[in-house]
Amino acid sequence: MSILTPETRDLRATAVRWSADALTVDLSDGRSVSVPLAWFPRLQAASRRERSNWRLIGGGEGIHWPDLDEDISVEALLAGRGSMESHACLVAWLQSRRKRLSRRNAKPVRPAKSRRRARAHS
Repeated sequence: MSILTPETRDLRATAVRWSADALTVDLSDGRSVSVPLAWFPRLQAASRRERSNWRLIGGGEGIHWPDLDEDISVEALLAGRGSMESHACLVAWLQSRRKRLSRRNAKPVRPAKSRRRARAHS
């Protein structure tokens, strides 16, 4: 049994924004739905850049964040459902994310120019 009425099934997301503690999705009927960001731990752990990289999917039936591998449907927001991800899966994702970010932020070490070579070019 679905709790959504035919009218709510036709609702689409049109825009997404967030604050330090809330995710807000604007809907096609003019309403906005705000939920605690804590309901979606991947979004809560994300950087501003990662949260900004989203796109509507299914013609607005949901939102996808490719950097976070996170999808949220309008239906879930209207039903008041947060992330269904298990704690173990979230911990594994956070660990993999930390490794990925540390590799991305590591600067390659360049060999120092020798003094002789530097003088030859002066």
